[in-house]
Amino acid sequence: MITWKRTLRTSTSERFLALKDGQDAAAVDLHYLANGTVSGTVILLKHAGWKEEDVPKLLASLDEDFLPEVDLAHGTLTYTVVMGEVWGNYEAAQAEG
Repeated sequence: MITWKRTLRTSTSERFLALKDGQDAAAVDLHYLANGTVSGTVILLKHAGWKEEDVPKLLASLDEDFLPEVDLAHGTLTYTVVMGEVWGNYEAAQAEG
């Protein structure tokens, strides 16, 4: 079962994590465009064991839960899907001095 966690929200974008069995399984960045469409990037995490046939169900789950005004069938929602792995988190640090 997939559960969604919103981790970031701005006036024109959002980021979600998909949790599968309590573990991070995918990250999704959504960008709300001025013409009323939404463009998303989906990063499937390798360790979660995704198969290509899992992708439509994952995208439908996000669409149904968070995107009621757009959908793939009407061309108002598009996704780019990639497979990847997390190498680390890099954050800005204050310079010492």
